[in-house]
Order: sequence, then structure tokens, then C-alpha cells
Amino acid sequence: MAADMLVEPILATGGYDHTIRIWQPYTTTCLRTMQHTDSQVNSLEISPKRNILAAGGYQHIRLYDMHSNHPIVNFEGVAKNVTQVGFEEEGKWMFTGGEDGKVRIWDMSSANPSCKRIFDCQSPVNAVCLLPNQVELLMAHDGGGIYLWDVKSDQHEHLMPEVECSMQDVAVSPNGAFMAAVTNRGGCFIWTLSSWNEPLGTASTLTRWQPQHKIQAHERYALRCKFSPDSSMLVTCSGDGTARIYNTEGWTPRAVLRIEKGWIWDAAFSNDSKYIFTASSDHMARLWRIDNQSVEREYSGHAKAVTALAFLDVSGSGGGTPTDAATSHPGKGG
Repeated sequence: MAADMLVEPILATGGYDHTIRIWQPYTTTCLRTMQHTDSQVNSLEISPKRNILAAGGYQHIRLYDMHSNHPIVNFEGVAKNVTQVGFEEEGKWMFTGGEDGKVRIWDMSSANPSCKRIFDCQSPVNAVCLLPNQVELLMAHDGGGIYLWDVKSDQHEHLMPEVECSMQDVAVSPNGAFMAAVTNRGGCFIWTLSSWNEPLGTASTLTRWQPQHKIQAHERYALRCKFSPDSSMLVTCSGDGTARIYNTEGWTPRAVLRIEKGWIWDAAFSNDSKYIFTASSDHMARLWRIDNQSVEREYSGHAKAVTALAFLDVSGSGGGTPTDAATSHPGKGG
């Protein structure tokens, strides 16, 4: 099992039943159930080394060993809900954001990680996204704005795309070209980004954003937006029971993934950008094939809404998909 975790794809789901489940994606086998005591799960992220699962909940952040059922670190004393957890690409530090308005940077170099930096957004933080340069964070908040913060230089800027709404999520394409954000009114804003890869130390190193497009992605509350690994697609998730996929070239509709009832809370693409996982309030996670909008796998076991998921695919080249038999390595490609 321990060896398999290092080479196989990993799917983690969490939700309102106070549990986190670890799945074998291509067989839908639940490998492990972790207790997430006293709180729903708001956000999940698997560390780059695949050995730690971070979970954000109500008034705490927990780090789980991927090979056991119990948290190895429990950060108490964080006020209100922690809405986002994430890692720097080498796992050297972790970032979190929450309803207390604070975005925190945690040093992961010791056995007892400590908070090294705090940025106060002065409004509940709904989402935090690390840019490909691994230096800047985007932070979407309830006040309708997005902060850009350089964690090294401490420079920051503030963007207000729309007043009297809440920015629910923010995402950047892996190639650094685009930024997207969704609102509680179902709107999706698109910007082009530039200078994200300029050498550090140059004047005004902050990434520049230029408004490009607005999509009325949903009629109801939008919850999540994420780009595909190949940067060719953007998915938005909503309280209208759909996940909608758009081409980044021209921002034309690509696919609509629909469940019969409930909200789609979260989503994650496979490495080859051909499949996508969703988490929804009907207690299910699903794997969809994008080109024909069909459900390929269902992950059943949660007793309440599934509100967060994390997927770490196999890196490298070769064939295979998340639906392949256990004898092959799924998700390779892209």
C-alpha cells in the first residue's frame, strides 16, 4: 500500500459527514477512511511528495499521513472556517485562507509547521491560488475583490471586478496565461496575465492582469473554477447542479456535466485533460469523460454532501486513463 501511494493516482474526498476518503480512482475502491472530527471538510490538498494530505475545516487545519487514518498535525486556534489549503510545488511551505480574512504561510520544513507570514484581506477569504512562479498568491474574498500578494517582496495589489458580489474562487492556468474568478451570482471573469515569469529582482515584479472576457457561466451560485493541466479548458462548478467546461481559445462552451439534484462543489482534471472528477451534494464523487460528457466512475460511501476533493495523478509519459484496469497506470500523459 505505501509503495503504491507513491506511483498510483490518488483521489481524496471529504464533506459534511466529517470523514475523508482515499480512493483508488480506476476501481472506485475506498482504500481508507479518515475521521475529520468536529467539522465538515472545506478544502483538501495532497502534498507534492504524496505523503501528506492537508484538510481545512471549521477552526482548524489538519495534516494527515497518507498511510494512516489519523492527523499527524492539528493546527488549533484558527478562527472560523478554513476555506483553502494548498502547497508550494516542492512542499516547502503551505498556504491557507479562511473566513477570518487571513491568508497564512506555513513553513513545512520542520515536524511542527509554524505560521511565518500573514496577509489580512479584511474580508472573509473564499479561495487562494498560487501562481506558477511559486511566489505570488491570488486571494478571492467576500467583498467582491481579489488580492495579488508577492510573499517574498510583500508587494500587493487589489482588484475589484464587480461590486456587491462575492468572489467565490480564483484560478490561474498552468501556463500562466490566464486567470479566472467566479462569483456568487454565477459570473466568471477572465483576465490575461503577463510578466509572471520575469526574473525576480526586476522592478515591479508583480504580475500584471488585463481584463479579457466575462461569461455568465451559471444562473445560480458559482462555487469553483479550475483550469485543465494543458491550459486548454476551464471548468466552473455551481449550485445549479452543473459543471460547465469552456475552451480557453475563444471561451466557447465545450461540455456541460449535469447531476439530477444538488450542487457540484469541486472538480479536478486528470493529467491528460481528458477526464474530470466532481464532488457534489448528493453524497457522490464522479469521474466524467469530457468528450462525450459521460459518467465513467462513481465513488459512493459518504453519508452527506461531498464538498471537497483532491486528485494527484501519475506524472510522466505514456498511455492510460483513470478508467484503465488496475494493471495499467492511469492518467499518464499531458
